[in-house]
Amino acid sequence: MLLAICSLKGSPGATTLAAALGARWPAGQNPILVEADPAGGDLMARFRLADAPSLVTLAVAARRSTELGLLARHTQRLPGGLRAVIGPVGAEQSRSALSVLAFGGLSTLRRAADQPDTTVIADCGRVDPDSPALPIIRDSDAMLLVARPHDDELAHVALKLREVQRWSRRPCFVLIGDGYPTRAVSQALRIPVLGRVPRDDKGAAVLCGHSNSRHSPVKSRLGEAAARIAILALAHRHAGNRDGTGPPSARRKTVPGTPVSGATLQPLCSRTRNGADT
Repeated sequence: MLLAICSLKGSPGATTLAAALGARWPAGQNPILVEADPAGGDLMARFRLADAPSLVTLAVAARRSTELGLLARHTQRLPGGLRAVIGPVGAEQSRSALSVLAFGGLSTLRRAADQPDTTVIADCGRVDPDSPALPIIRDSDAMLLVARPHDDELAHVALKLREVQRWSRRPCFVLIGDGYPTRAVSQALRIPVLGRVPRDDKGAAVLCGHSNSRHSPVKSRLGEAAARIAILALAHRHAGNRDGTGPPSARRKTVPGTPVSGATLQPLCSRTRNGADT
């Protein structure tokens, strides 16, 4: 499975969510987190990691090889054991590496994600029509659009939603923190909300490298929310396989799952700020 995580405005916490999803991905799967943000990666600085292997070394190797184990060989281990392809800090290096990896009909990430029991979680950062991460999103089995449920961010999503639906036939929302109720957002924007991540400073601190070993994302509110979203993302992907809206590689086989459907639609007119599902 290839899961793309992105935003349309600001920095709502896509990298932290991607790391949480990888840490809490269902047992039996082998998640690999890839920092595919054209603006540059955060994990190297967060965890004081070496600058290689990385997205850059992967791009160099991908020029010469298309072997299936290529992605895994360019990962580093984050605290807790999650494998990650680390993005360079600089935007210029990131954009160049992404352009190489997305070149051709079937990307390096897509090939790896097509392997049994392998999940590639691509943190694509803030996306626009010129983003070199866009081919990864188009190749993905599911796209999670991350936003805070506030007026300014939702206005940008509403404005660009038609364009976003050309990038991915099955986009889903993940809401971050307090704001409009989940159901109201889904009804107003006519897009399923896959889940909501509560504000959890301690849980986020672990995933940002700012906490000690006494805390774990497994037991945090953030980790619990990520585990639920991971299960629903798998179901959403399986539903796409059955109805033919997934990418070509995903449509080659049918896997049982539970489809995610949108709600009855009403305009967003309330200003409730409690984050509850009402």
